Amino acid sequence: MAISGPDIFLYEKKDRIVTMTINRPEKMNILTPELWEFLADGWERFEADEDAWVAILTGAGDRAFCAGAEAGGTSLVEELTGGKIPRLLWLQAWKPMIAAINGYAIAGGWMLAQKCDIRIAAEHAEMGISETRLNLLAAFAVDLTRQLHLGHALEVALWGDGRITAQRGYEMGWINRVVPKERLMEEAMSWAERILYLGPRAVRNMKRLLYEGFYIHPSAAIPFAFALEANLAGMEDTKEGIKAFSEKRKPQFKNR
Repeated sequence: MAISGPDIFLYEKKDRIVTMTINRPEKMNILTPELWEFLADGWERFEADEDAWVAILTGAGDRAFCAGAEAGGTSLVEELTGGKIPRLLWLQAWKPMIAAINGYAIAGGWMLAQKCDIRIAAEHAEMGISETRLNLLAAFAVDLTRQLHLGHALEVALWGDGRITAQRGYEMGWINRVVPKERLMEEAMSWAERILYLGPRAVRNMKRLLYEGFYIHPSAAIPFAFALEANLAGMEDTKEGIKAFSEKRKPQFKNR
């Protein structure tokens, strides 16, 4: 099944894997306010669908993942500087999300990749946060030091007149894999398919543990972790996972 809105954002689901595609290749997949809303709708739809276990976010073509916001007129930049916080920035999916970065990921494009958990980049991809060139603040950079060493975060966010290569992003630890562009979606799909043989609630609880645990005081961290662990006790999937391991076969998880 595929939906579009209208044709500039594609949402497809197959075998519990969702693929979301920004479909403006002729405009380097630049964001518009309308497209921003379609992305938020897609995020919410993915999180609400119990039969969707993992998502891949990418851009159409091989020039850009997303080259930022549309310049001139009513743009994403104007929404941000006007004090309106885009809905997408508030959304949190506890299911795993993979960014397949197929070219430029600049400003808002960086932000979209930042919101994903795993980032796979084509060799020719270039990335950056360009807001300081325009005397603007990239509000989403508030979370940057959760993903990058402070020195690397400053390299990316302060020096907005440059971009980093996919290889530099890998050296920083922000990119998980760098592959030839013709293998990008194949690599992203292989990561997604692996998730289908892992306990879905365990995966979601682990993601929550790592993200929320980053901010929790050490005295509260262990009780929080054990509460998430207890959430898995008695599930059919837990019994199936243990049984499949002992029988040396792939488990058949049902998310219950």
